[in-house]
Amino acid sequence: MIKKIEHIGIAVNDLEAATKTYETLFKASPYKTETVEREGVKTVFFECGESKIELLGATRDDSPIGKYLSKQREGIHHIAFFVDDLAAEMSRLQQEGFQLLSESPKPGADDKSIVFLHPKGNHGVLIELCEDRA
Repeated sequence: MIKKIEHIGIAVNDLEAATKTYETLFKASPYKTETVEREGVKTVFFECGESKIELLGATRDDSPIGKYLSKQREGIHHIAFFVDDLAAEMSRLQQEGFQLLSESPKPGADDKSIVFLHPKGNHGVLIELCEDRA
């Protein structure tokens, strides 16, 4: 079951400049910076109430974020929802006709297991489902 908005992912061309912008906006430093080599992305996380803002910068041009930024402008990339049982939600949503972008959860940033739903089935919004990694 979907519990809450876990974070909003924002794709940026200049991660350092974006980090400074959000430090000023929130009057706070990020609580975590992490590189996910397999996905070719560097992430910077800020807390915002009970949710988070995740800045996403490509570490290589052929990464999902690199490809996204080559076609789109900077901005909201995805909305992530925290679920209590990722496998059960994946099964439920597949039965409801949603298209998953992977057959099984992947390790994501911030100690989460993740899966994405194709934006074509969500009125153009890329949705990430995540749960805490055990």
